[in-house]
Amino acid sequence: MSAGIEVKLRGPDAYILARKALSAMEQHQIWPTAVNFELWTHCVGDPDGELAREITRIISTGEAFTDNLSDELAAAYLPKARLNEQIRDAGDALTKELASVSQAIETAQKSSVAYGETLASASKTLSERDDAAGVKSMIDNLATATKRVQKENKSLEKRLSDSTAEVARLREHLEQVRRDATTDGLTNLANRKAFDEELERACAEADAKGESLALAVIDIDHFKNFNDTWGHQTGDQVIRYVASVIGGRGAPPRFAARYGGEEFALIFPREGGDIAIATLEEIREEVSSRMLKRRSTDEDLGTITVSAGLAERLPGESAHNFVERADGALYASKRSGRNRVSRAERIAAAA
Repeated sequence: MSAGIEVKLRGPDAYILARKALSAMEQHQIWPTAVNFELWTHCVGDPDGELAREITRIISTGEAFTDNLSDELAAAYLPKARLNEQIRDAGDALTKELASVSQAIETAQKSSVAYGETLASASKTLSERDDAAGVKSMIDNLATATKRVQKENKSLEKRLSDSTAEVARLREHLEQVRRDATTDGLTNLANRKAFDEELERACAEADAKGESLALAVIDIDHFKNFNDTWGHQTGDQVIRYVASVIGGRGAPPRFAARYGGEEFALIFPREGGDIAIATLEEIREEVSSRMLKRRSTDEDLGTITVSAGLAERLPGESAHNFVERADGALYASKRSGRNRVSRAERIAAAA
């Protein structure tokens, strides 16, 4: 992605790009969601770039510009420099702060050594001399050295106190950046990247400890029709509602994530299939029990349902195969009429 786009987006040209993006999206009947708007703004701002070429190809083939496709394009082409820059800047600041503290400690150590040498010298002088003038001079030197060390120690204490607060702030900033990078912006559940990492970790832990592990994939039934009828904003409202129900039963050690579009995933560490099935039935029943209303007009939207598929992991089974079996169970629910939970057969795993 051209660095010039970032410059344009922070100047008067940003308004021109925004109008061009909206016009292009309207021309191709693309919904102006936040992700789509960013994609098309970069597209019209860099018409010869890789993203623009890929969007042109997609439009020319007549492929539907779905939410999943938008998310994939964003992951592949939108600049990640902002996130990387935040991490790099915070890391650099943390390194400088620690270096400063190390230097302050080194200075204090040198001062302590010098003070020790002053005391040794004073002790030697005291044993060799008994005249009042010499003793007075020695005492004055000790007093001066003591005041200097006290002053430096107070300065070091303040520096360490300030640095402790700054390091804590930087650590919190880095943690927030990490959370942002692994959280889905619409639902506040974990995103696909975080899910992939967590599933790999959970599989490794299950193998190491010989524990059970279950995985569910959940999908909103007939969501495309709902989205086409009521629009993306209302569709997002439905996604957030379903996410809240799933998230309510996905507290640690469970792990809930938005898998993509209207699809979600729920990891059940150290839990058997029967418990997981019961949880999925609770989710399914709660989602279908609520009569939804359109937030902007208070119109009745009716009810929605979800379908789910559950797989229990086999020893040594790869994460990829594990997900495929859960997906297969989800499609079995879809084929059987939707609004139901299906369980994957325990067949031999292709590790």
